[in-house]
Amino acid sequence: MKILVCYDGSNIAKKALELTLKYAKAFDAHVIAVTALDGDPEKQLNDLSQAEQILEYAKNFLTIDNLSCEAKMLPSNNLTVAENIVFFAEQEKVDHIIIGTEKKSKVGKFFFGSTAQHIVLSATCPVIAVK
Repeated sequence: MKILVCYDGSNIAKKALELTLKYAKAFDAHVIAVTALDGDPEKQLNDLSQAEQILEYAKNFLTIDNLSCEAKMLPSNNLTVAENIVFFAEQEKVDHIIIGTEKKSKVGKFFFGSTAQHIVLSATCPVIAVK
């Protein structure tokens, strides 16, 4: 079994990471922790070192119990963060995606979109949303 966990370093993402650890232990699963970069290439360069630190934390957290784990950084490739994650999950043939969700107002969703909502609606595998 493969589990993909979306991790950006936020508190809600840490909760998703904790749940992923429980699921991975229970199902003896391989975990892929991902963070997706968004925006123009110059902004991505600025976010690169922070993304590396975020992924290093996720990988260390998951490998404490000797779980099979890898960490991947997804550049934007002219896709939104949500599109990139769904595309990657399909390419890797993951069995489950675990994401953190935060409540947004309708106006917030209109202006900023909802990454979690897009993943839930577009993914071809089950998605577990943590709040």
